[in-house]
Amino acid sequence: MERSDIIGKMKKILAIILMVLPVLGMAQEDDGMMSLVADSTKANALPTLAEADSAYIQGDYLTAIGIYESIIENQGVNATLYMNLGNCWLKRDEVAKAILCYERAYLIDPSDPDIKFNLELARTKTVDKVNQVNQLFIVVWFKKLLAALDVNGWAIMTVILFAAAILFTGVLLFSKKRALRKISFSFSVIFLLLSILSFIFATTQMGNIRNRDTAIIMSPSVTVKSTPTSSGTDLFIIHEGRKVQILDSSMKEWVEIRLEDGNTGWVPVNVMEII
Repeated sequence: MERSDIIGKMKKILAIILMVLPVLGMAQEDDGMMSLVADSTKANALPTLAEADSAYIQGDYLTAIGIYESIIENQGVNATLYMNLGNCWLKRDEVAKAILCYERAYLIDPSDPDIKFNLELARTKTVDKVNQVNQLFIVVWFKKLLAALDVNGWAIMTVILFAAAILFTGVLLFSKKRALRKISFSFSVIFLLLSILSFIFATTQMGNIRNRDTAIIMSPSVTVKSTPTSSGTDLFIIHEGRKVQILDSSMKEWVEIRLEDGNTGWVPVNVMEII
């Protein structure tokens, strides 16, 4: 392969690489769920995280809940805050509220094994026992790999892989040794593809955080209707702590939902809370 042909191909590759640059801005963007910005003078007058942790250790869960919620409201959120809040609710046997907090924590950081363990533990205390639907291997693989890092982790990984691709591209363009150019070309393509895959994981997690279309049932029991009216046909009953996907929220008082097994129906909007 002529040197001019190689340079021409690498120019095309460089153009593709530049497409992943927006991840730099994405990783820094405030998305509402990941923000930890707080006004310093205001924070000094608020209860501290240490006070919340102390109240939890002493078994004063209501006080700890109040402080954790105050910190979330005034200083922003992170996965640990939601997990600690979920622990408090679980200690008070408020299973639905605990699951809601754990789900929010998992949404922010699916790579934390403690969050996943606590979430599974809380689910064992619910009335509805969910049977997992069989999924294609590629779907299972994608979800497991997606949960290996949080959104910031995948963004950083994208930048690292992108930099590696650039490095090997530079070696390819400026090296005079044919063997080294071949090796550099292979590695630049590999790292480019890995950076694109990492970018997909980062944007997928960012999309999950921004476009929250799942909710937790908070009422003790809810009758799912065939139509968005109280006179609709009763389809089935679900209980508190059940996770549902929101299909249609365009109506004021009713929401169409779907369960893990594919069953759909309508429930009042006030029986659930968005994750």
